[in-house]
Amino acid sequence: MMQATRIGELLTQTALDTPVLAQGWVRTRRELKDLCFLELNDGSCLANLQVLVPKESPLYDRAAGLHTGAALGVNGLLVASPAQGQRVELQAQALTIYGDADPNSYPLQKKRHSFEFLRTIAHLRPRTNSFGAVLRIRNHCAMAIHQFFQERGFVWMHTPILTASDCEGAGELFTVTGFNLNHLPRNDQGAVDFGQDFFGRPAYLTVSGQLEAEIMASALSKVYTFGPTFRAENSNTSRHLAEFWMIEPEMAFCDLAGDMDLAEAFLQYVFNYVLETGIADLEFCQQRIDATILETAHNIIQQSFARMSYTEAIEQLQKSGKTFTYPVEWGLDLQSEHERYLAEELCKKPVIVYDYPTQIKAFYMRLNQDETTVAAMDVLVPRVGELIGGSQREERHDVLLKRLQNQGLDPAVYWWYLDLRRYGTVPHAGFGLGFERLIQFMTGMGNIRDVIPFPRTPDGIDF
Repeated sequence: MMQATRIGELLTQTALDTPVLAQGWVRTRRELKDLCFLELNDGSCLANLQVLVPKESPLYDRAAGLHTGAALGVNGLLVASPAQGQRVELQAQALTIYGDADPNSYPLQKKRHSFEFLRTIAHLRPRTNSFGAVLRIRNHCAMAIHQFFQERGFVWMHTPILTASDCEGAGELFTVTGFNLNHLPRNDQGAVDFGQDFFGRPAYLTVSGQLEAEIMASALSKVYTFGPTFRAENSNTSRHLAEFWMIEPEMAFCDLAGDMDLAEAFLQYVFNYVLETGIADLEFCQQRIDATILETAHNIIQQSFARMSYTEAIEQLQKSGKTFTYPVEWGLDLQSEHERYLAEELCKKPVIVYDYPTQIKAFYMRLNQDETTVAAMDVLVPRVGELIGGSQREERHDVLLKRLQNQGLDPAVYWWYLDLRRYGTVPHAGFGLGFERLIQFMTGMGNIRDVIPFPRTPDGIDF
């Protein structure tokens, strides 16, 4: 049996008048004069391969009876196309129908469908142009991320999905249990007795791999994680998912300045890679979703990011003369509207804000000499706001212990984390990037649920 060639390769193939096998799904079918035209797509690229079946061909009746969504294998001759807008076409010589699609119920027809509707058919939406483009861009981004870190000597770590700790301290965790929920064991106080559970204590789905990455960095120097994380936040906004992917590099012998340098180089590398490998899909997103996508990508690649302290950012916001929905005061966290003003209007490019107030940041961030701020940084970008959050980690045992206690966290739970500060501690730093937020920023998609294959949201786990 002839080996099939991906349509993306066939459309750029230079050896014409050669027999090939193409496989894919019918996007459209039309009859014109003495020909039946089939547009075939296999997901390898945005463009379709046009298949021609002449009326005198014994294949004509079968081809003319096909419907949008049918799965085919077409043996034929790849020839130069006389039509404008396409270089080659396939003259069919044999047709294998793997599965037709019922035209009375198949929901994807040749028209635009709303993203809201497509979320209800997440099992079919990858066949649309928009989601095909987004998913290929997602793939290019993943490849770029691995390549970036591997070229710089980082080691990829698979950190645990099951954990006993809340890295972020927000308490929005999914509990994992082996209990029969209809027969929960209780202690003398009537509370659930987790001592009888699988791990002998409460366990959760992880919100971050950072703490475990710090363990690895304390031995391997430079590591990164790239895996799923979970947040039990009951939010139905366009910015939140209950399951998402995180990229978290961690570097020993690194301070906040080095962390900021890496974050900037990282974003520039990923955008440049996708411009080189996925330009057709980016151009489609520019035409259909957001007309500023390519301008934004070049802006990130070609300019150094602005940098300012949190204190300076507050001063700039207060001097802006703008009326914000949320108050602007030193000591309050920046909201999305504040972050977007800094990136879109004030700096007109990505900006890194650093040295945030201690009380609004996590326990593991290094306390600065002023004892009122920590060595934290956020990368803010147009349209999105915060894209990356990171910090230099607190490497001093006594300071870290006090920070845990001040935030009401039990040091006994973090005994191993404290041990890293007792045995060969070093300055170290890292950051976290939500993968879906990156894809949303790059593609211009308005809702984060449309950049992950199967979104997990409140009351949303159908697929």
